[in-house]
Amino acid sequence: MKSVLIAGILLQAVVCLAEEPARIPLRADSSPTSKDAPDDAAFITIHKPEKGNGAAIVICPGGGYGGLVTGPEGHGIAQWLNRHGITGIVLEYRLPRGRALVPLSDAQRAIRLARANAKEWGLDPARIGIMGFSAGGHLASTAATHFDDGDPAAKDPVDQVSSRPDFAILVYPVVTMGAKTHAGSRNNLLGPEPSAALIEQFSNELQVTKLTPPMFLAHALDDTPVPPENSQLLFDALQAQKIASKYLALPSGGHGLNGYKGPMWDVWQDQSLTWLSELKFIPANDATKK
Repeated sequence: MKSVLIAGILLQAVVCLAEEPARIPLRADSSPTSKDAPDDAAFITIHKPEKGNGAAIVICPGGGYGGLVTGPEGHGIAQWLNRHGITGIVLEYRLPRGRALVPLSDAQRAIRLARANAKEWGLDPARIGIMGFSAGGHLASTAATHFDDGDPAAKDPVDQVSSRPDFAILVYPVVTMGAKTHAGSRNNLLGPEPSAALIEQFSNELQVTKLTPPMFLAHALDDTPVPPENSQLLFDALQAQKIASKYLALPSGGHGLNGYKGPMWDVWQDQSLTWLSELKFIPANDATKK
């Protein structure tokens, strides 16, 4: 069967580069090298471990849906995942500017792309997860609650495969668009006066079903910009549907967990890896590597 091709020769270069991170367009009509890339261009950077275990995680950086914190909440996370045998795929999603479905479309495309190219990228198509921070956590939780099986009649082979992530890891995520939301993220995503229907659609604690994948959540109890109720609401919904899930309520650290360092930052990383190994998404020995 002919291999799935995205961006032609460029994608083949990604396969050949092994561990060298490679930035490619999410869709074939965007240039990955232009400094003047169009406003609606989206990209992924694939960080491959020296010895992969087949698992991969699409990483959604935060930024309030008004920017992207691609360093500590993107490439830094991918490098950490690589040390544990996991391929990290940093997603530079398009900013919504009131176009609510645009970031979700990019997250779904990134999951489909990883799954469609699993063989070429050394991945297990049944172990493709998503991770997000702050507003990126909202995007990741949206992808984990809004997905489809793919369109078998689609001309693009990537669109034929499922966009459902096999698991999600959410760190100080925005989840709800209701009273406990982060106002800036909601305004950037939905606009200044969203309808009740739109608020409900993107309040992901209301979108959990029995098909929702397992989730790990971590949130500081003293997070002021994004109240911890965001994670609690989603965790309660997951538990009600008996979805494998864990909520790590951190005693301190605020939003960003003390600037992405220290004991609160370390503990969610350690426990999320343990959780992944308990659910058989990664080997137990990879979870304990330092």
